[in-house]
Amino acid sequence: MSARLGLLELAAGDPALGTAEQFHAAVIAQGSPAVIRDFCADLPAVRAATSDKAALDHLLAYDSGRRPQVFEGHADNRGRYFYSDDLSGFNFTRSEVPLAQAFARMLTCAEDPARPTAYIGSLVAPAYLPGFAEANRLAIVPPQVEPRLWIGNPSTAAAHYDAYENLACVIHGARRFTLYPPDAIGDLYVGPIDMTMAGQPASLAAASGDPARYPRFAAAQARAITVELEPGDALFLPKLWWHQVEATAPVNVMLNYWWDATAIGPDAPILSMLHAMIAIAERPEAERQAFRAFFDHYVFRTQGHPLAHLPEEQRGVLRDIKGAGYGQIRAMIMRALRGG
Repeated sequence: MSARLGLLELAAGDPALGTAEQFHAAVIAQGSPAVIRDFCADLPAVRAATSDKAALDHLLAYDSGRRPQVFEGHADNRGRYFYSDDLSGFNFTRSEVPLAQAFARMLTCAEDPARPTAYIGSLVAPAYLPGFAEANRLAIVPPQVEPRLWIGNPSTAAAHYDAYENLACVIHGARRFTLYPPDAIGDLYVGPIDMTMAGQPASLAAASGDPARYPRFAAAQARAITVELEPGDALFLPKLWWHQVEATAPVNVMLNYWWDATAIGPDAPILSMLHAMIAIAERPEAERQAFRAFFDHYVFRTQGHPLAHLPEEQRGVLRDIKGAGYGQIRAMIMRALRGG
């Protein structure tokens, strides 16, 4: 294992890739992205993808008959799936069609780039391709995590973050990831949180590249990490890392897994942030700063455990949040939200 510019680099056969537990200790716990060359090269889906048609035919062999949502973009957009120019909508259309029909569109576009591009994102393998997950397992991913597939012509997904850990594997074609650390958020000029292409808000500046309109973006660009992936390569992204994803071949297939590798319960941190927005964000500056001090003390623990001055048996619900304290605090929150 080696590292450069905040990026860990591994190769197939590294001891860190033996089990989910080893991967967690050696990679996930570091909090840095990691590129893993040839990690997925032996997956049946990679071995079968000897051509564009062969890659798609292999997936069709698992087809359940369900119709996925397909994005279709005008050829002039060159695969850029984003907002419309006035931000009132999007520059692509959505439809539900059989997989075989969607794949035929992709192959037609691959032969004639003047045709509209097609793209299927976040296709849940067990639902649409039963049996695919079992045939293409990775030892470092917890077995209960469902794989998803991203299939299409050349495309650009604007810089966005994931709320979970992300392991992405190129099955066919090529992918270029441009990464920005979580604290670059203020320099990325993020779009609305409730009108998104596929769930997460995206960077307007990374998609535009207009320095006059987005002057702080230069600071984010100076910290960007670019990773090129070929078939069989994988990229691990910790949660909240921003990433622009470009599929650069005529037909591209990527497999990914999302899971919360550090959860101690069912509650997602992003939900806490959303609730804090409505509870705190519009209060006066002095009050927000007061709550910042409380968050630093109790949540971010900038000075260690908030009750370190007390014996453990006197710390109440904060004695063991990973254990009994978790349920007790959760019950307190639920009662308060219900008005009890």
